[in-house]
Amino acid sequence: MERLLGNRYKIEGKLGAGGMAIVYKAQDTQLERTVAVKVLRKQFVNDEEFVENFRQEAQSVARLSHPNIVSFYDVGHDGDVNYIIMEYIEGKTLKQVVRENGSFPLPEAINIIDQVAEALNHAHAKDIVHRDIKPQNIMVTPNNQAKVTDFGLAGAAMSAAPARIGEVVGSVYYLSPEQARGDLVTEQSDIYSLGIILYELMTGQLPYVGDSPVSIIRKHLRETPPLPGQLGKNSALDIVIARAMAKSAKDRYRDVKELQTHLALVHPQA
Repeated sequence: MERLLGNRYKIEGKLGAGGMAIVYKAQDTQLERTVAVKVLRKQFVNDEEFVENFRQEAQSVARLSHPNIVSFYDVGHDGDVNYIIMEYIEGKTLKQVVRENGSFPLPEAINIIDQVAEALNHAHAKDIVHRDIKPQNIMVTPNNQAKVTDFGLAGAAMSAAPARIGEVVGSVYYLSPEQARGDLVTEQSDIYSLGIILYELMTGQLPYVGDSPVSIIRKHLRETPPLPGQLGKNSALDIVIARAMAKSAKDRYRDVKELQTHLALVHPQA
């Protein structure tokens, strides 16, 4: 894409892509700063309900302001291009870091999880549930600051027609059982996903893998994976992971703050 969006944002290059949007690096020619531009994929452009949900959710996320959340700047459209403008982050996704380095040392894992938890605390206090927490949606800067992104896209996707949800919402590897069943999504759903990320950071692998999305969803619903200690990894956080990843939402932590408190009790020196 080579164009000036909204007569203001000069696209410089592609940063990445997901099921719903393509992300570009751009220059805000009015404020003279680098920004990230998320452009809604063309297959959703003619779905008026989806586009409207995309805009409304993006605007609601503008209420979030936290150092561990990627800042939202603007939402708009230019012809058939629907876009949102967000803070540009120098760094890598947490998924890239895991792929490059494998499992994390315990203090580093706790540091990342605690930062993501702070972001979720802020969002949940404003009645915003992310619904798509995964390492691909967490940026890590060179100084190890974690920044959660894609709140608006997750919300827009969950408002879409049920037939579309499987196409556009996150990865099944981090999907809570209630999301897989199509039940009510609450902050406990984000806690489940955070538990899976913690598992991945401690082991360097995912708790559930399979040959297809359906087979992975079945495992979320029916199976209990071996905890890190059972895999010969550091077992210090097994009890936290097990509770965060409980099949029933009522058996998980009441809120993210309780998870953080338990994390500090289990390993206070981290």
